[in-house]
Amino acid sequence: MPPTSPALRIEVRGVEAAEPAVAPALRFLLHLDADAPIRALTLATQLRIDAVGRGYDEHARERLAELFGPPATWGRNLASLLWTQTVTHVPAFAGSTTTPITVPCTYDFDVAAAKYLHGLPDGEVPLRFLFTGTLFYLDEGRLQAAHLPWDTEADFRMPVSVWKELMDRHFPRTAWIRLERDTFDRLYAHRVRHTLLGWDDAVRSLLETSGG
Repeated sequence: MPPTSPALRIEVRGVEAAEPAVAPALRFLLHLDADAPIRALTLATQLRIDAVGRGYDEHARERLAELFGPPATWGRNLASLLWTQTVTHVPAFAGSTTTPITVPCTYDFDVAAAKYLHGLPDGEVPLRFLFTGTLFYLDEGRLQAAHLPWDTEADFRMPVSVWKELMDRHFPRTAWIRLERDTFDRLYAHRVRHTLLGWDDAVRSLLETSGG
């Protein structure tokens, strides 16, 4: 008979800011429970934002209109968003263990996940962790390998405040946008022409001129 691979259950038990970190990142704490000793585990994680898993007030809908369109279309446009994919190597354990997965975070508004997280005023972010990978175990003294079942996953509700506090720590009172070089040159010329002290002053002067 072919060997029976150990059953593995994974839960997300918490989240915290990754420390120390040069760039912003969150560390999610996974609790793994196996019914037989594991020699090693290569765990690939796809992290998705399950946007349909929470409600949105009028303010949030306005801030998220670029992602999902006007409120009248949300019934068909509200969808899951890919946040990131990671690979974690878990050492041998018997019974249960805890392992972190580190998720880099960005304030780049060309990234849908950052745009979504910035748009939420408060509450929780419904997350879904989809796991694949290979676990190694012993069967009658022989090393065996098995793929994780396709339906290995876990849900977690992350407080919005965790992400916002992380961004405030790394980018206090600031946000980042990416401009084409020609656009930047025109903005810089506007700043010099009007003897404006900083980039905020340059953008504010354009907004005031346009009535924005």
